[in-house]
Amino acid sequence: MSSPILVTGATGNVGAPLVEALRAKGAAVRPASRHPVDPEGVGFDFVEPGTWGPAFDGVQTMFLVRPPRLADIAEDMAPALVAARAGGVRHVVLLSVQGAGHVPVLPHAALERWLRRSGMDWTFLRPSYFDQNLSTVFAADIRERDQVVVPAGNGRTAFVDAHDVAAVAAAVLLDPAAHAGRIWTPTGAEALTWTEAAARLSTVLGRTISYRRPGVAAYLRHARTTLGMDRGMAVTTALIHATARLGVAGHLTDDVRIVTGRAPTSLAAFARRERGAWEPSAEGGHGRAGGTGPSSGR
Repeated sequence: MSSPILVTGATGNVGAPLVEALRAKGAAVRPASRHPVDPEGVGFDFVEPGTWGPAFDGVQTMFLVRPPRLADIAEDMAPALVAARAGGVRHVVLLSVQGAGHVPVLPHAALERWLRRSGMDWTFLRPSYFDQNLSTVFAADIRERDQVVVPAGNGRTAFVDAHDVAAVAAAVLLDPAAHAGRIWTPTGAEALTWTEAAARLSTVLGRTISYRRPGVAAYLRHARTTLGMDRGMAVTTALIHATARLGVAGHLTDDVRIVTGRAPTSLAAFARRERGAWEPSAEGGHGRAGGTGPSSGR
């Protein structure tokens, strides 16, 4: 029996489709999350040593997702990764973020540095801004108010579908030796302004979705009072979108095609697939609430 591939963050935007993609290829998969829902999943928490043994047992290759709540890599994550190495893990595929190589203060950058010194093989995935932010974090604004409110100015953003990131991750995990020491930056094929992104949504949904361009202070008020974000979440999303405002969020690559052999999903195709997230409910326009945090890559 082949060694199982450990997938942390297995219920997330990338982890869930990654588990499906690996299973479709016949791979043995061990989904891991704090609250597992998969029948074959295991409970796992980086700060709970009692969960480490069952997760790492027999594993040689793992997909690593940093939980947003864990920012101190040395204290919060390194002990579990030391245990993984001692338990036989030889290759770690990290879900990082675009720009981690240029922003050393990011927790993802610290995690990359740790893995480079770990003695384990590594591959870094640095995706751009996830399409899924629109169907989770900002879904309520689109669904209930026909607007997108982010402080991105007129800058361009390289959107990417998390399913495409999962496809890249699956290809790497199924042939880790071929990707050892590599850094891949999955992006879509277009860098869009948020006006253009709103227009894509408008076309798919058959109603006008407008893009508002608040300053950071106005955005923070909106995020706290209308979207219900806590202060940390509001500040984090403001910083994420400021990269577009500053003109540094639009970098495109062909990495999805290079690794998977197929073109990345367009934002319009993503919107057609996920349009239910933005459809008003029959009760008068108030559907389910948005997600709990910005999806990494961005």
